[in-house]
Amino acid sequence: QVQLVESGGGLVQAGGSLRLSCAASGRTFGSYAMGWFRQAPGKEREFVAAINWSGGSTYYADSVQGRFTISRGNAKNTVYLQMNSLKPEDTAVYYCAAARTGWNLNRWDLYDYWGQGTQVTVSS
Repeated sequence: QVQLVESGGGLVQAGGSLRLSCAASGRTFGSYAMGWFRQAPGKEREFVAAINWSGGSTYYADSVQGRFTISRGNAKNTVYLQMNSLKPEDTAVYYCAAARTGWNLNRWDLYDYWGQGTQVTVSS
């Protein structure tokens, strides 16, 4: 059974940092691209960041560029999202996802597996 499990969410003040983790199990994800998406109440799911299968290419939404960093663990079955200089508008449920495709990684509909999400709340 394929599982993606996120952790590391929580409540933080504006300007603070959080590190999200996503552990994948049930199959080998070394050949999959991994991404982070988020969804705030009343809003659509939006792309945050993605990393290709090797970890050699990363992609970011304009809203988080320069503040967030996505990376993969050595075993490739773990992905991280380091979030710095957090803003209240970053408040959302953050989802980890895995995709077989290496293209258009900002499109949520191209991802094959999803985690349950972890809440991130940034207070002003």
